[in-house]
Amino acid sequence: MSTFTLTRRLCVAAAAGLLSFSTPALADDQVVESIHFLIPGGAGGGWDGTARGTGEALTEAGLVGSASYENMSGGGGGRAIGHLIENAESNHGTLMVNSTPIVIRSLTGVFPQSFRDLTLVAGTIGDYAAIVVAADSNIMSLDDMVSAVSDDPSGFAVGGGSVPGGMDHLVAAMVFQEAGLDPIEMSYVPFDGGGPTMAALLSGEVQAVSTGFSEVVELVNAGEIRVIGVTAEERVDTLPDAMTFTEQGNDTVFVNWRGFFAAPGLPDEQLAAYQTALEEMYDTDAWEEVRSRNGWVNIHNSGDDFRVFLEAQEQVLGDLMRQLGFL
Repeated sequence: MSTFTLTRRLCVAAAAGLLSFSTPALADDQVVESIHFLIPGGAGGGWDGTARGTGEALTEAGLVGSASYENMSGGGGGRAIGHLIENAESNHGTLMVNSTPIVIRSLTGVFPQSFRDLTLVAGTIGDYAAIVVAADSNIMSLDDMVSAVSDDPSGFAVGGGSVPGGMDHLVAAMVFQEAGLDPIEMSYVPFDGGGPTMAALLSGEVQAVSTGFSEVVELVNAGEIRVIGVTAEERVDTLPDAMTFTEQGNDTVFVNWRGFFAAPGLPDEQLAAYQTALEEMYDTDAWEEVRSRNGWVNIHNSGDDFRVFLEAQEQVLGDLMRQLGFL
């Protein structure tokens, strides 16, 4: 396996605008009265789906009385982080979803803050990455993509929902590197979230997209896109026909964690309530329905365990990005 492979042990051990959703809670089960989910990107992306799916499960299970959602794009996620920090006291009812990019973008200086400036609540899921093409593309496999890029490097653009040097870019770079292509020469086009990225793919603006596996399930099932490869060690049951990169001789394995952060200074009892609600969520039918629908992997790193994991991932990703020339 290549030095650019991020294994599960390392990575897992590691409607835009405002939308509200509420479900009557069961009084005996309720742990938290309400949660406002802050989403640092646009509608349709992995952060958006994770926040809304988590809120759906928590409210359906009666663990949380009501949930609301706010998309706050900008600065590669930095706008939402800054908002949470600068308005800390008024945001103590807010949980911000984030994932591996909070580590990557802090390393690259996209924003000045890091996970250390926030209250760490819990890591909750893992999501594999995938590279996809439009259903009518003549690219059917990783070998086809490699040939297309080799024949016309400047004419083959890869889109992603993260900034240059961000996670979608990094995953594609790992795949390219492992395939013998120069990741630095890859033409990468960033978009704000999964929705605009997929629209660019379907319109032909880009020839392939690097994104989270959960973000492609619906479009694959609708026959609009085709998966070229998944960064899992084995095929994922949600899309059993989608080949892994490993099957195709490319050892890129990657799982992106996703989890939740709160504003600095959150009272201990409120933090404990959030952590309890998330922990109990795993045992509910409502969560299993959301999890299986999205093809997520259950993980749980809470409190200090979350911090230890993030510090280890920061080291691993920093080393990797330096090898690839991104730092």
